[in-house]
Amino acid sequence: MSIENKTILITGASRGLGAAIATQCVQEGNRVILHYGANAPAAQALQAKLGTAVSGCLQEDLRLPGAGQRLWEAAIKLTGPIDALVNNAGIDPPSALNGDIALWRQSWADNMAVNLIAPAELSRCAVKTFRDQGAGIIINIASRAGQRGDDINHDAYAAAKGGILAHTRTLARALAGENILCYAIAPGWIDTDMAPKGGDKLELALSEIPLGRMADPKEIASLTAYLLSGACPSATGATFDINGASYVH
Repeated sequence: MSIENKTILITGASRGLGAAIATQCVQEGNRVILHYGANAPAAQALQAKLGTAVSGCLQEDLRLPGAGQRLWEAAIKLTGPIDALVNNAGIDPPSALNGDIALWRQSWADNMAVNLIAPAELSRCAVKTFRDQGAGIIINIASRAGQRGDDINHDAYAAAKGGILAHTRTLARALAGENILCYAIAPGWIDTDMAPKGGDKLELALSEIPLGRMADPKEIASLTAYLLSGACPSATGATFDINGASYVH
């Protein structure tokens, strides 16, 4: 099975890892639909860079109820059949244990909405489409935090990412016999805008990575493209760690 000529919806594709995944998919001969939350100029710039392989840019605030279904329906309306879904969009607002209770509640709500509920809703829609088509692939970008936990101020983020890992495994077990494949990728620090750029925070981040550096977005993009190719269907349900040996299990 080749990755070529697939239509792939990628969430959070305006910059960082999402943009790297979109670029890799296009380089391998596919069409992509770019989702963005708020950064329209970045999404449009990427569309201009990648050219006609981009079927369009779709905006949706994944914090809002029903966002996943709205996005999937808009993507189908835009392109017709979709072969694969990459749930990449993510946020990590702090949920300080000893902070203001209203801010803590909002952080939990936002983390769950964007990092778990929206991708689960998108997956739900995708499964219906893929069943009608007879095949499909879902890749969920999770996090090392979902496996080992995170610092006390990012409890909500870790919980949501742990949830998306369980969701991926559940779908894989249920749907493998229908030729619907589901994978999770769990990066540690990635060298994007979301990573620390200097000072004590960067030093601390690097100190726990035996490889000595953060992952390059292209590394995750390359693995994503490989999984989208369908070259190893027996790996469905697996979580792929990309963390420089900072969490080995």
